[in-house]
Amino acid sequence: MKNFGLIGAAGYIAPRHLKAIKETNNNLVCALDKFDSVGVMDSYFPNAHFFVEFERFDRHIEKLKRNGQFLDYISICTPNYLHDAHIRMALRAGADAICEKPLVLNPWNIDALQEIEIQYEKQIHTILQLRLHPSIIQLRNKIKNQHSKTKHEVDLTYITSRGKWYDISWKGALEKSGGIATNIGVHFFDMLSWIFGNVQTIETHLHEPHRASGYLEFENARVRWFLSIDANDLPLQIKEKQQRTFRSITVDGQELEFSNGFTDLHTLSYQEILKGNGYAINEAKPSIEIIHTIRNQEASFKYLKHPFFSIT
Repeated sequence: MKNFGLIGAAGYIAPRHLKAIKETNNNLVCALDKFDSVGVMDSYFPNAHFFVEFERFDRHIEKLKRNGQFLDYISICTPNYLHDAHIRMALRAGADAICEKPLVLNPWNIDALQEIEIQYEKQIHTILQLRLHPSIIQLRNKIKNQHSKTKHEVDLTYITSRGKWYDISWKGALEKSGGIATNIGVHFFDMLSWIFGNVQTIETHLHEPHRASGYLEFENARVRWFLSIDANDLPLQIKEKQQRTFRSITVDGQELEFSNGFTDLHTLSYQEILKGNGYAINEAKPSIEIIHTIRNQEASFKYLKHPFFSIT
């Protein structure tokens, strides 16, 4: 049984980490969040110590160490811009870090964290759960075995409606979340680079607070992508069903179905990490480089536009 700490216990993604720690038969020793709406912990680890102040959380970990109880892992579910600092804190505390996406906001942060890994002789693991989805693994194997001489044509569309709260929260602040392409796009950009190889061309067509669109060319694919949190962008047939999310990936005109299990892969991610097969920090770098470029690139229109772009 491994001992875990958790930073960001009140957030949206925290219950998946709590569930993963529980289902892998490990123990949550302590948790931190400046917000105290963490009743969900009772369903998993009611005896875990909880703190709303970082200093007391840090002091508690030091006290545990003096008493011979060490944390093996600290899981990080905090706002994107805090990941870097909290990863460093985990390694200084003598624990490996397990961090949500995006691992960091800028590529050079990864280079610095790799030096910290060496300094403290600890590891940083990132959650890249889409790589564990059976449909995506099947597609990757298919692409690798085809040895096609032409690039695959891919359309990625992800619309996940958000209410007015989004703009007020940290997610609506570019300097904290990295913007929509970072906050909800990083999952898919990692998936695409994992399947289709190194990115060769990045062109941003649109990057607004509520939607983003562009073109990516990989070694084995040309990708038109569109992301939105605006319900007005939902296709009519989705609106008529009163659904608030639309997710579609087509490869050479064929739909990739991966809706089932899309949000239930954290336990599997933890299992792989605990077996020594987790994704190391360098695995996150390609998607971090993509989102950094999109965030800082001026709009241009040399390459193919996504069909939904014309309606924005």
